[in-house]
Amino acid sequence: MNIKLLPQTRPIAKIRQTTLNKLLLTFLVFPGLLILLTGCWDRLEIEERALILGIGIDMAEPGSAQEEGNISHIDDSIPSPAGEMIKITAQIAIPGRIPLGPGEGGGGSGPGQKPVWVLSVVGHTVDDALNNLQQELADRMFYGHLRIVVVSKKFAEHGMVALSDYMRRTPEIRRTTWMVVCEDDAESLMKMAPQLERVPSLYLLATMDHSVRMGKLPNAFVGTFWVADSALGMEPFLPYVKLVENGNMQIAGLAYFVNEKMVGTTEPLEIGAYMGIMGLNPGGYSAITTIPGSDTSVMYQVTHRTSRIDMTIKNGKPEFYVKISNEGNLREKTSEKIRISNRVLSEVEKQLVENGTKTYVQLIKKTQAKSSDIFGFGEYIRAKEPAYWKKHIGTKEKWQKMYKNIDIKVETGFQIRRIGGKTT
Repeated sequence: MNIKLLPQTRPIAKIRQTTLNKLLLTFLVFPGLLILLTGCWDRLEIEERALILGIGIDMAEPGSAQEEGNISHIDDSIPSPAGEMIKITAQIAIPGRIPLGPGEGGGGSGPGQKPVWVLSVVGHTVDDALNNLQQELADRMFYGHLRIVVVSKKFAEHGMVALSDYMRRTPEIRRTTWMVVCEDDAESLMKMAPQLERVPSLYLLATMDHSVRMGKLPNAFVGTFWVADSALGMEPFLPYVKLVENGNMQIAGLAYFVNEKMVGTTEPLEIGAYMGIMGLNPGGYSAITTIPGSDTSVMYQVTHRTSRIDMTIKNGKPEFYVKISNEGNLREKTSEKIRISNRVLSEVEKQLVENGTKTYVQLIKKTQAKSSDIFGFGEYIRAKEPAYWKKHIGTKEKWQKMYKNIDIKVETGFQIRRIGGKTT
């Protein structure tokens, strides 16, 4: 007798429940997918943006108010603010003409075709001037590609508060944007025509970045400037540049500030002194010194440095002790009369210690005379002696006054690691 086993069937109610669950899941997931499809609802094509690559800021000439239209104010009902006006010069990228890489040109590039459009406007504030600039452009200005901001020496001495306030409130501006002070007009730097790069702002950016890699300059982004300005025991600084012949520029030192007003500048070699005190590497500056007892000079380049800052409280006042150790190479000797020996190297190192100590001390005293603690000595007090800071200092203004009179001792050391060689 053959017995057939029939397949086991599921209850109809269970099948209906499964189908209902699938439909419910579909109705829940589908609206979520629709939300994801709205990601480009507010897109703005890159061709429809005015890409700002660089901005230069100067104090406007007297009578510049006549050049400004009634865009953010009307004399009768909304009067313009009192005070000096500013001039903003912007580099705007021209689509299709920006070089794509080394040795390449953007589409449509050719003789006489510039990759950027340089425009200048005036205004009572930074935002006012930029609003006036927007009034002249068909596309919306975009600051996501802003790489460098140049301010003139006169504007920096007048004060950077308004500029910092505007940039902090603009989320498109990166905190890694470079900001430099120009001895000349910032407009001239924006219109500079370098031979090594078709886009002036990109050349300025490359100059800053490469100087950091070569040990010629510490990082001084706009974000770094704001951090130092916000600290109670420290003041900010910015690179200081100036125009030279043939449409080029030179890094001329550091501009140091007090309450966001420029109060002084260093010499180019003093940038190396600042980096030495702070223990920043690599070393990139060279110093010339004379071998004692001769007219032969040698060139010594620092390659690596270390620094240690100690602080103590003596007689109710803070005292600092800075120890700097430098290592470097002998790069050049001006005469064959003296042969390089261990004795000569020892004499050169002693001469470097004497001259180097004077340079470090001179830089510190220069900043003390202006109450600009760009080294952050006050932050050492806040970190190591918080009770003393709270009781005797407490504010940035009091530290600025105290910084003028504190005692800072410097000890330096120089070691020559390599002297090079030549065939005879």
